[in-house]
Amino acid sequence: MLHPANVTRRFIELYEEIGLLPVRLHDLRHGATTLAHAAGADLKGIEEMLGHSSITITADTYTSLLPEADLAIAEAVARLVPRARVTSETTAPEGSESVVACTK
Repeated sequence: MLHPANVTRRFIELYEEIGLLPVRLHDLRHGATTLAHAAGADLKGIEEMLGHSSITITADTYTSLLPEADLAIAEAVARLVPRARVTSETTAPEGSESVVACTK
């Protein structure tokens, strides 16, 4: 059987050997959770995988928003903003976009 202290000691040896910055072994659990969520796994599935008693623990403590996910959310929201074509009464400057955001 593996003793937790031996696993931790070996982990430290490995990251020092390859020149990585220090990281706790437990931080890999958080990182894996964030990656699983970014890959599309739902929080309920992640909660069960980690053995948490509550989805709140999983969401609040174990996941982070990756910059790529943040950008994807912003772009998805922008696609929902209604757009209207420029009419002949409203002329757009030459070379500008032919759509403008509605102002309702």
